[in-house]
Amino acid sequence: MSCNYADGLSPYENKGVLGVPERFEDEEAIKEKCEQLAKMILASERVVVHTGAGISTAAGIPDFRSPNGVWTLERKGLKPTMNVSFNEAIPTKTHMALKALVESGHVKYIVSQNIDGLHLRSGLQRQFLAELHGNMYVEQCNKCHRQFVRNTPAPTVGQKETGGICKGAANSRPCRGGRLIDTILDWEDGLPEKDLDISYMESTLADLNICLGTTLQIVPSGNLPIKNKKQGGKVVICNLQPTKHDKKADLIISTYVDDIMVRVLKKLGLELLEYSPESDPTTFEPQFMPDWTISSDQVKNLEKIYNAKVKERREMNKKKRPNDKSDEVDEKKSKILIKTEEIIEIE
Repeated sequence: MSCNYADGLSPYENKGVLGVPERFEDEEAIKEKCEQLAKMILASERVVVHTGAGISTAAGIPDFRSPNGVWTLERKGLKPTMNVSFNEAIPTKTHMALKALVESGHVKYIVSQNIDGLHLRSGLQRQFLAELHGNMYVEQCNKCHRQFVRNTPAPTVGQKETGGICKGAANSRPCRGGRLIDTILDWEDGLPEKDLDISYMESTLADLNICLGTTLQIVPSGNLPIKNKKQGGKVVICNLQPTKHDKKADLIISTYVDDIMVRVLKKLGLELLEYSPESDPTTFEPQFMPDWTISSDQVKNLEKIYNAKVKERREMNKKKRPNDKSDEVDEKKSKILIKTEEIIEIE
């Protein structure tokens, strides 16, 4: 099914670095590093996790740039042999571990590049998740811009009409004339503003950014995890292939992400949750259409925290360097970048 999704995208030549060999560390190194990651999580006040296609391969959904990825094989004129439909796939151990970490307060926010809807289907609440490239199980009104959960994958990609009509929110009157479109981005579509704004601010504020199953090739998504480095934050990369930000990482773990997350959960004394259809919004009756819209208040409240931190940092740096205005310039650049960076690739 992910191959069908890929086939629905517009032709695009620059699909990034493909087919780089995977690397696996030995058992002793993995054990030590997972213990270190658990300690880093405990020592951090604000942890943000960035997820890519690699966290869904255990569900039977192929990734894109690994040796057996969709784009890698496409270059050879081949298709992946592993290709479970989105309907058949269920959240992996990593998806369920992240839900447990969020509910326990160890993880503040999750920024995902994935369109497979498995974070949503794990039962993770919208206020803890940004979906930078869309969601196969979410459609949006082209008029009021509210988002709603579907109980089947969208029949289209590229923000096209799915055939539905907006019925408005649960406590408001129907939207007049609004038609529903899919939320899946095509190659050069702009990222959803609220998702991107929150992702940028959360990534910058994070004491610790953790990357799971992504080569970080896409911009701006792939650059978000290092936004906290200037503030003294730390970055952990868990991926089988090398990434462009490996040199900036404080810790790199090279093995399957499911193995990492199970070990980390155990070290933190948390139970790995099981997938439950009762907690999966896509199993609800179609007439209910759960709302999946990011609240404007959530963005405003985070902006207050972000701006306060920016001001605090500026004042501290003024005391250290009275005549240096570089931080003020950097912050202005950052505010411009968050509005203007465009998607180049889709992972």
